[in-house]
Amino acid sequence: MVSIAFYFATPLSAQPVESVSPKQYVCYRTASPMIIDGKASENCWKKAEWTTDFVDIIGVKGATPRFKTRAKMVWDDDFLYVFAVLCEPHIWANVKNRDETMFVDNDFEVFIDPDGDTHHYYEYEMNALNTQWDLLLTRPYRDGGIPVTSWNFDGMKSAVQIDGSINKPDDIDRKWSVEIAFPMKSMGDSTVRIPVRVGDQWRINFSRVEWQTFIENGRYVKFKNPKTGKPLPEDNWVWSPQGVVNMHCPETWGFLQFSDLVAGEGTTTFVVNPEEAVKDELRKLYFAQQKYRSTHNQYANKIGDLYESEVSRPQFKFNPSLKGSPTAYELSAKRSISGKVWHLNETGRVWAE
Repeated sequence: MVSIAFYFATPLSAQPVESVSPKQYVCYRTASPMIIDGKASENCWKKAEWTTDFVDIIGVKGATPRFKTRAKMVWDDDFLYVFAVLCEPHIWANVKNRDETMFVDNDFEVFIDPDGDTHHYYEYEMNALNTQWDLLLTRPYRDGGIPVTSWNFDGMKSAVQIDGSINKPDDIDRKWSVEIAFPMKSMGDSTVRIPVRVGDQWRINFSRVEWQTFIENGRYVKFKNPKTGKPLPEDNWVWSPQGVVNMHCPETWGFLQFSDLVAGEGTTTFVVNPEEAVKDELRKLYFAQQKYRSTHNQYANKIGDLYESEVSRPQFKFNPSLKGSPTAYELSAKRSISGKVWHLNETGRVWAE
């Protein structure tokens, strides 16, 4: 079972400490069935574009990662495929049982929120032994989310390819590669269309956990804080920066757009969804409510109460409204061009009607 206390070992700040812009990726189709072997030898893998190199989870203010990591994606009606390469001079792993806490090892992680409402999203982690941990999150931990570790990606396939050796400290390795096939049907529900349609956009992010180690008596040992005796904090390297040391901020994950073109047979332009601007405005008020509650032990029932003065109050483009009580609230805003009315409540969930 998952130790909730372990999750909260890293700060779960409500709002990113650094402003970040989510990355964008156009995902092209496969031309033929894929063999999941960790090698990515199919032509569509060779044609698919790499993501930008992973960066520190904070963003530009974080330290430059010591090792290179990048990923690519393709899809068909049945699977979303992910391939990633993690450069590593010393490849090691210990966790061998499925659904054990994985990030005590160096690992590769995938987070997927198909409908972008920040609720009911998926987390997947694997190590260099190809041990998997998959779970469903009802909502982010900051909003009282619960990890459902009994949930599985039924029909998932994964493989690891080692360029070097594993758990052999007396040599220098080069990299390990992971290949994953996420079954689309596992992510379909009342708000997510399966099969996906061309132009659909999901929220997705990748993370790499990397511990600092040294070799002692022929084994890898994590560096420890001399005062506490506990391991030093792990490095967190991601594709789309979070702005805070917390992967459970789905609103900062990257955007994945599905194309109908086969990888290498044309180019699809990523289209920014203008509705995201309305959602972002509501989220600013959500974070202001979080701050207000931490000070007053209740939510504000007027937007003006969230700011010390009119000068400090942001200029809102979509005329948001607020209704609620000390314990619950609902924010609403409308984008006039589309006519959609967007809502966000105290649980952080955002939806349209």
